[in-house]
Amino acid sequence: MTTPSQTAAQRPPAAQPPAPSGGSPPSSIPSSPASWSHKNLLGLENLTAGEILHLLDTAKAFEEVSTRSVKKVPALRGRVVVNLFFEDSTRTRMSFSLAAQRLSADVIDFSEKTSSLNKGESVRDTVRNIEAMGVDLIVVRHGAAGVPHLIARNVQCSVINAGDGRHEHPTQGLLDIYTMRQVKGRIAGLKVAIVGDVVNSRVARSNIHGLTRLGAEVTLVGPTTLVPRSFERFGVRVCHDFDSVIGEFDVINMLRIQRERIASNVFPSLGEYSRLFGLSNERMKRAKADVLVMHPGPVNRGIEMSPEVADGARSAILRQVTNGLAVRMAAMFLCKQAGESP
Repeated sequence: MTTPSQTAAQRPPAAQPPAPSGGSPPSSIPSSPASWSHKNLLGLENLTAGEILHLLDTAKAFEEVSTRSVKKVPALRGRVVVNLFFEDSTRTRMSFSLAAQRLSADVIDFSEKTSSLNKGESVRDTVRNIEAMGVDLIVVRHGAAGVPHLIARNVQCSVINAGDGRHEHPTQGLLDIYTMRQVKGRIAGLKVAIVGDVVNSRVARSNIHGLTRLGAEVTLVGPTTLVPRSFERFGVRVCHDFDSVIGEFDVINMLRIQRERIASNVFPSLGEYSRLFGLSNERMKRAKADVLVMHPGPVNRGIEMSPEVADGARSAILRQVTNGLAVRMAAMFLCKQAGESP
């Protein structure tokens, strides 16, 4: 953390685009600073189409780093990233850690169970103490909506939202959109279904904001208890009969049934849900031959989709995980660069 008394010569240099390291240089990073001016990434709702595309294009430039024998560039060398996760996570936590390490940052994983939060310390005091140690970027996941925004208001370093309650999960939304564009070649005009537990899903909300901003046609599919008509205010279509529309879609993004967040009476049984809204081999026969199947994970096999569909040729689930690294590298790089701009 730079203090007011530090001279320009004493301050660490601003984050720079990746230079050659362990092989040939990465693809050219989009160089227009005006395309991204946010030191924080808290959601997609307030981003412009141009800002989203700039981040996706930056991720494309970072993509080849993961194919090197030495998977590292010095873009955030000397910077410190803290993963502040108050909810369990496998993919997102590891993805952010790896992404930061590939940018040459030092990474600290925060454990709530062994922290002073258990002694009554507030989140605000915790993050201010963390920042006082010289942290440059905080990645936060929390079960309550708005906590990343609270943290961003109380620290000077960059903050990236890794999922807050039912609100948003911006990097998951971005990596989903990145994967769609990578496979389909475009977002504008794509017909995308988001199927399942929409009402409890922060992933769905980030997908909705990003996809509609970029011109996709989004349909939300699921039972009335999980896909209420109120979502139509976001400029999407709502449908409660999967079979009647499945043949329309270029992309089907299945959502996890969030049993930890939902009441027990939202549908008769998991078996009944799977029969009506699960992506089975039989249901896939009515989909487009080139439909792209996605899922943010973790997958409840046999409920949201059959194992054959999850592991099939049209599934992009592991591609999404791979793409998450480049997207999160881009997000951290751009936010840190914006935060250090004069």
